[in-house]
Amino acid sequence: MDDGQNRYGERVAKGVQARRSARAVVHEQLRRRIISAELPPGAPLSENDLAAELAVSRTPVRESLILLAEEDLVQVFPQLGSFVSRVDMALVANAQFVREAIELASLRDAAGRLDAAGLAALRDLLARQRLAEGDTDEFFRLDEEFHQLLLAIGGHERAWRAVESAKAHLDRARRLGLRLVSPVALLVAQHGAVVDALAAGDLGAAEEAMRTHLRAVFSDIERVRQQSPELFASGRLARPVRRSVTTLQ
Repeated sequence: MDDGQNRYGERVAKGVQARRSARAVVHEQLRRRIISAELPPGAPLSENDLAAELAVSRTPVRESLILLAEEDLVQVFPQLGSFVSRVDMALVANAQFVREAIELASLRDAAGRLDAAGLAALRDLLARQRLAEGDTDEFFRLDEEFHQLLLAIGGHERAWRAVESAKAHLDRARRLGLRLVSPVALLVAQHGAVVDALAAGDLGAAEEAMRTHLRAVFSDIERVRQQSPELFASGRLARPVRRSVTTLQ
């Protein structure tokens, strides 16, 4: 192979890598915005508008929308376009089941491994959560940190990857609950009940407190559904109407 062919091969490889990198960035940004409800359920997704906003070509946007559709976060309708999927409670329930199974199993190990340093770290997180009461984005981040720390104390920190991969639809529901119905103070109190029970050596109470906390999303979502039924799936084949959708604040 001569130098010209080598250089051509290198240019092709660099072009493929650049396209993959652009797709990864676009996919991550759109996924984050969907899960955070910045792009709310039912929002129309224009390839042209997104490409202009993100300063990329339409190709990585189109490829990202395909990947998001495979995750059931986007729905694509021929001749109509792409839309953020509405919340599907079956997917939420499946994700919650996986999360509860992993976190309760780890909590049993955490009860036997909790030391003074671990307890202090949990108490510090609770204090920071209380300070974040008016900032739902910051509280959500600290909430994730709290649950990840409990897994780490139980010796199962790597299990967080399995939790994260399963809970995209659950996180959408949690975000809607935080924005619309569930007071942060109540969630912090639920976290505190778990920590207090662990500190007292009462595994049964810790498990019950954690189970109650993780299942609270269902009552939150029922209240959100009553307020905003248009955010929820009424049938997976139901065709949306392309109109502007107000971003949730």
